[in-house]
Amino acid sequence: MTSSFALFLAIFLPFATTALIGALGRWPDARDITSVTTAVVTFGLALLVLRGFIGGEDTTLALFELMPGLFIAFGVEPIGMVFALLASGLWIVVAIYAVGYMRANEEEHQTRFAICFAIAIGAALGIAFAGNLFTLFIFYEVLTISTYPLVAHKGTPEARKGARVYLTILLGTSICFFLPAIIWVWTATASLDFFPGGVLEGRVDPAFAPLLLALFAFGIGKAALMPFHRWLPSAMVAPTPVSALLHAVAVVKAGVFTMLKVGVYIFGIEFLSHTGASIWLAWVAAASLLISAVIAITKDDLKARLAYSTVSQLAYVTLGMALANQMGVIGGTMQMVMHAMAKITLFMCAGAIYVTAHKTRVSEMTGLGRQMPVTFAAFLIASFSIIGLPPLGGAWSKWFLLTGAADAQQTVLIGVLAVGSLLSVFYLLPVAGKALFMPARVPNTLSAAAVAPTGIAEAPFLCLLPICVTALGCLALFFFGNDIYEFLLRIPLLAVMPEAAP
Repeated sequence: MTSSFALFLAIFLPFATTALIGALGRWPDARDITSVTTAVVTFGLALLVLRGFIGGEDTTLALFELMPGLFIAFGVEPIGMVFALLASGLWIVVAIYAVGYMRANEEEHQTRFAICFAIAIGAALGIAFAGNLFTLFIFYEVLTISTYPLVAHKGTPEARKGARVYLTILLGTSICFFLPAIIWVWTATASLDFFPGGVLEGRVDPAFAPLLLALFAFGIGKAALMPFHRWLPSAMVAPTPVSALLHAVAVVKAGVFTMLKVGVYIFGIEFLSHTGASIWLAWVAAASLLISAVIAITKDDLKARLAYSTVSQLAYVTLGMALANQMGVIGGTMQMVMHAMAKITLFMCAGAIYVTAHKTRVSEMTGLGRQMPVTFAAFLIASFSIIGLPPLGGAWSKWFLLTGAADAQQTVLIGVLAVGSLLSVFYLLPVAGKALFMPARVPNTLSAAAVAPTGIAEAPFLCLLPICVTALGCLALFFFGNDIYEFLLRIPLLAVMPEAAP
């Protein structure tokens, strides 16, 4: 199989499988096996694309030309390859977890859920491998629309309201800011292709570059940069597998990935550095990082606390890009990976707690770790990774971001990064600490049937297994950190300019 064909299949197999998933709706076992199998095959195809990319094979694909110079096209570069592996790999664990969660919670419309989930992953892979801004924008919008039914899944007034906020902010920012930014680039360069080192040097007046960057930064609403972040806490009314999709697998990662892609391949790191066009964005990201972390500390609802944690941790990626140097870009990309593995663990733990104990508030979890030690141990491991403690993957991303801030001679931003990690201690460690190390204040509310003779009452196996896998993934990423770093050194930061438009 050629790399180009594997690239095509990796993007469009999830879309194609939706018809089969729908047809198997009457047979839940067959439907769920199909979903998990598609996830595994898609990840395998992404690995084939990676092998071809490393081996120097042609990993480009142009489907058709809409107008002169404007193609629906795909290609592979290091940041996109990392995002594709992340989305397709984590789809496997979320697909397995969703089976256990949805059945244990007796959720309705499980077939619709599986269909929309597959479309969302296909859209995420389309974003990861997009060869130009136009292709990326199409799949970006498909991702927004396909996840709307997932946010509104429960059908309650609260769910419908949260879904409306979700859709309004994401479509509003993309249409009002993101699309005009794309049109501006097309007008200035006569091209929307991604080029090493960017395409704006000599084509956009440096005085206007900060304005163009602002259109991108606030137009890419999925990056949840304040003040366009409210959709993320509002979407927490969705089932936990959806929260995992939003926070770790596809949606927010598509946002910060797009920020990195635009910074490296449209503006160019050299252009941002010597014009200073991204300095303001670094400070906005720093403010988002700190403010959302403080808000997270005040939230008693566990999913709300994790949602504001996500807003804070995403700001690290935007800040890394805005530093406009190699270490910042590498640190931001690593943060995308490390946060995904840790945050998916945290949200799956939250879902396991709800399924088993029907508790959603941090204040209710005192002593619960005695009955759910595996779940809360995994929560603790993922929390340490978010904080940035070795030997867990998050230590790498925080280290490279600190190095990037030092290279940019931004002493205050070094302090912001350090304070951000300190604040994460206050909003994450009390959850596992209360559960594991404090006695329960109220009698155990777990059903007698759920409690084993040992007093252990964990979530169903299909929920618990993915949690253990991703918690171990947080540890494994620390030991593979240097391999990821070596791969990310392939990111082209020096300009290889296309010919000027006539």
